[in-house]
Formats: sequence, structure tokens, C-alpha cells
Amino acid sequence: MAHILQTSFLPFTSSLRRTPVSGPKGKPQALQVKAKIREIFMPALSSTMTEGKIVSWTKSEGEKLSKGESVVVVESDKADMDVESFHDGFLAAIMVEEGGVAPVGSAIALLAETEDEIAEAKAKSQSSSSSSAQVLEEKPQEKEEVAPAVPAAAPVAPAVWSPKAVAVGSAVHPASEGGKRIVASPYAKKLAKELKVDLVALVGTGPMGRIVAKDVEAAAAAGVVAASESAPLPASPEKAAPVAPEIELGTVVPFTTMQGAVSRNMVESLSVPTFRVGYTITTNALDALYKKIKSKGVTMTALLAKATALALVQHPVVNSCCRDGNSFTFNSSINIAVAVAIDGGLITPVLQDADKVLVILPLAAYFFVI
Repeated sequence: MAHILQTSFLPFTSSLRRTPVSGPKGKPQALQVKAKIREIFMPALSSTMTEGKIVSWTKSEGEKLSKGESVVVVESDKADMDVESFHDGFLAAIMVEEGGVAPVGSAIALLAETEDEIAEAKAKSQSSSSSSAQVLEEKPQEKEEVAPAVPAAAPVAPAVWSPKAVAVGSAVHPASEGGKRIVASPYAKKLAKELKVDLVALVGTGPMGRIVAKDVEAAAAAGVVAASESAPLPASPEKAAPVAPEIELGTVVPFTTMQGAVSRNMVESLSVPTFRVGYTITTNALDALYKKIKSKGVTMTALLAKATALALVQHPVVNSCCRDGNSFTFNSSINIAVAVAIDGGLITPVLQDADKVLVILPLAAYFFVI
């Protein structure tokens, strides 16, 4: 047996014995736990998003953050998103200010685990490359140039963030009130509703005059109450026309993220050859149907979208495309898109498999509740 134990397959018996641990007996070794400084990254809010714009920070440097609390509002191509934290800590340093643009995955702020780490985190943000904070006119740089150098004493761990979409142009937050256009971040609108602050009476300090959360908080402290909560005012005989904001001639105003996406798509659409065919048709049956279901909220746009989908079923060649210049590709699905104008941009919701929608009401609800 001893001969077998000394072979190359099994170690010798003495090597299987546990090595004694040095140190005083009966006293456990103290484990030193170091606090972490986490990087807050620009989240990817969609599969096509390459960069994001900081609309507003809902927290200031030094403020405590709780798990699940909103910390920043990010603007993507089509919507503003409230970004929440999955970690407790302190917002130690903001690396991309409001109105700045940063590529997806780059650091936009630092989150300290304890209050004692705030000073160290600020020092790291100041020593990091300025490429982590992009201005609107600059192009995004590579992710490696954005990540700040971190010594081994305080390892940086990525923070997990959960983007929470906020609908743009919904009925909950109307685009205008009393004839005056209101441009405010979704978080500012939500905060104004909670604090009962009248957004019409506020002047935004955010990018391009946008109302941000800080404006609402300042108005709440000053006692600006919403019009529905205040005493009713006597009706004026004449309603003054809204005054357009003064813009100096020759001023270059950069695109918002949404306007940039719309511009790119419009330019790309010019490369697609198009032609139009016009016919005069009788719509008596369509008009009769519209009168019957109009009271239920169905619009003519929804009816035309459904009619278009049914027409493409009968004429699939219209739903085909020429990709290589030598053949036709017949699409396997029929998708209908309808352009919808909202404040400061344009979105195009797409109804997948429109020909398979059996009931008109869900079709109308899809386009006008989205």
C-alpha cells in the first residue's frame, strides 16, 4: 500500500495533511474589507443607441443614494429615461454635466460606497481623461479612453443600472398648458405633480431652457402652487398670444439626440428610389364604418393602416424590395409605420404583423396610446 501511495498518481500521505496556519491559536484572522468606488456608466437604452445626452441630474454631488432611486435622466434617440441605481452609496463626482454627451459604456459619474470615500472619488474624477465628458459638438471616443485609472487600493466595480422608460408626449403630461409650450424633463414633470408646482410659471435652467428637477424644487420652496390648487382667476376678455422666444440671428443651435436621429433617417431615405401612383376610389363603405366606430375612439389613421395591411396581403410585390439589384426579396411580415409628431421631434411607431390584427380597436389603441 505504501508503494502505491508513492506513485505519481497519488501523493504521499504526509502531503495530504493540512498545513498549520500561522498566528496565535484561538484568535481568528481579521478580514479587511475595503470600500468600493463604482463607476456610473452611460446605459444603452436601445439596441441602436451609441451615445446618450445627460438631460438632468436628480441628485447633487455628495447626496446619498438608495437602491432603486433615480439619479439621472438620459436622453436617447426617441425618449428620455430615468436611470435608477441598484446600489446604495453617495454620488461622489459628476463627470458629465447636464447637456453633455457621452458614448454608451463610458463613465459619467462615480458612486462612493461610504461618505469617507467621496474625497478620493473626486480626486479620481479630476485625474481622469477629459474624454469621459463629451460636449455636444464632439464625436464620442473609444471606451478605453474614458475609463479613469484606478489604483489597486480602491478597485472600481461597475454599478448595475436599470433604465426606466418614460413616455414622451403622453396624455399624462400634456405638451402645452394654457397655450404655452412646456419643455421639461419627465422627472421634473413627475416632481411638479407631487409637489403641486405650476410648470407654466417656471423658467427652465436646463439645456435650451428645459425645466429640470432643480427648478421644480426651487419653485416648491418659493411657494409656486399649481393653477388647479390656487384660487380661480377672473376670465380675461382677451387672451394674449404666446410670445416666441427670441433667438439671435446667425445662432447655431445643435440638434437634440432625437432631432439628430430624425435627420439621419431622413437623409438615408433619399437613397431609396420611390414612385407614386394615384387612383380615384369610392370610400362610401369606409365612411360608413368610420361613422359607426368613431365614437369608440377609432381614428381614420387606424382604418387606413389596417386597409394598407390587407392590400399588401393581396399584392405582396408591393411589400418586396430589391437589395442586390438582381432579385426581389418578398418580406415575410407586413409591418405598418405611422409618423407621430411630438415636442421637438418625430417618432414612428411600427405595428408588427398588421394584417393579422383581427380587431380594429387594438390597432387604434396601439398607435395613439403608445
